[in-house]
Parts: sequence; C-alpha cells; structure tokens
Amino acid sequence: MPISGGGSKVGIYVDVAYIYNNGGSKMQYDVLREFACRDFAEPVRMNAYVSYDRERAEWDEVYRKGTQNFHSALRDMGYKVIVKEIQWFEDESGNRYGKANADLDLAVDALLQSAKLDRVLLASGDGDFVQVVRALQDKGCRVEVMALDNVSSKLRHEADFFISGYLIPNLIPVNNYKTDQPEWGEVGSRVRGWCYWHSEQGYGFMRYLKSIAPGLWLTDTRHPDSPYATAFFHDSNLPEAVRPTVLPSRSYIFEMELARSERGGGIQAINIELISKI
Repeated sequence: MPISGGGSKVGIYVDVAYIYNNGGSKMQYDVLREFACRDFAEPVRMNAYVSYDRERAEWDEVYRKGTQNFHSALRDMGYKVIVKEIQWFEDESGNRYGKANADLDLAVDALLQSAKLDRVLLASGDGDFVQVVRALQDKGCRVEVMALDNVSSKLRHEADFFISGYLIPNLIPVNNYKTDQPEWGEVGSRVRGWCYWHSEQGYGFMRYLKSIAPGLWLTDTRHPDSPYATAFFHDSNLPEAVRPTVLPSRSYIFEMELARSERGGGIQAINIELISKI
C-alpha cells in the first residue's frame, strides 16, 4: 500500500555554520528539502541561519562573492536566509575572537512558526537545542533532527526521529565521486549505511537507503514499501580501524561500493570505508 503524508506542513530550520563546520561543507540543500518533504509534505517554512564576517568581506573579494553566491543559491531553492553578522571581541590577553550565534534566532522562529506546522526538521547537532525540541513537541509538532559529525547524544535521543545526513542519498557527495558512475543504490555505485546484523563466522549485512522515500520506519526490506536495501559483506572488507566485535552497531556509518554477490544474485558491499562514528 503506498505511503503518503500528503497535506502535512513542514518547517526546515538549518544551523548552517554548525552543519558546515561538522561535515556539511558540501551539503546539497535541494536534497535536504527533498528529504524533508519525502512524503509529499508542503514546506511552509525553510530557514537557513548563516554567519557573515562583514569585516573580512571588505578586503577579501573571494569570500565576499562566494558568500553572496551561496546565499543567492539558497534563496533560489526556496530558503529564507537569516544573516547573523560576526561580532569581534578581545579577551583579557588581547586575542580577538568572533561570535555570530544564531541559536536564539532559530529557536524563537521555530517556536513562533510552529503553530502552522505538523513537522519540523532541525538540521543541527548542537545540544543547546534540546529544550527547543521539547517545546516544539509540547506544541504538537513532530521533530526530526538531521546532523553529521559531533552530534549531541541528548539531542539525538530527544528527537522523534534522528538520521545522520551521511545516510541520506546524495545529500553529501560520496568519496571519489565520478560523473559517470551509477546512481546511488545501483550496482557499481557507492552508498552509505550501517551494519544491522553480524555473525561470529566473519560476515554480516549492511542496511542502506535505496532512495529518498516515505516509510523510513519500514526497516524490514521484505516489506514492499520499505525504502531500504541490504548488502552482504565479509569481515575482510572492513576497514582496519573497525573491529568486527563491535558490530552490529548504528554508531558506525560506512561508505561502500555495491557489487554483485559472489554467491548468487544478491548485493555485496566491497571497498568499505568508515565515514563517521556517532
């Protein structure tokens, strides 16, 4: 039976500086929008909170033009860009440091706008948002959190749903990406997933998203509407930094190449790399 959330109203709130500095310098914001609206939901609010160093922009033309182009690209994709200028200070030793904290703006906007939303996607791993998540839930919103590296465990556990951005197809380009390589999920492509089952006999299975689709709770790949697929792997294909005894685990996110299985028509994971440890 097709799964649809048509009619749901979604708000997307992106802590751009946090995401950029923690694995998301190449994040595709159009893919983030697609993921947030994966069940045919309507994006009512799409806010991107960015920092801007006006002082640097006065002498660094590359920075100034690059920042302006980035902000323009976000607006073209439908995001409202909220700019926080970096304020410079000096400590007691005379060392300069900058601050451009957009946390308060994001929190206030999300709470004020939540009355018209069914679901909120927060793109940040900052533990300061734990109370914001609780407040949004108290207002009746389902809160999903997407982050990459350095994610607060309290924030992950407080969310109704957490997903590492590395697992979302095409959100973060895979390593050694080539323009002629197969699409994500096809044989020969590189995907990211986690080990959900492992045997002491030296093999296991990875689970990964085939595409951006609704029904993320349908992790059993035998279900016809499940957006997931599995791939067999040998322990010999694991990176040296990962001991098989720690598997299975959702804490380890792997990037792998999909190949035809040596034992029939299934899919096998080869050339496995450790991408992130939550």
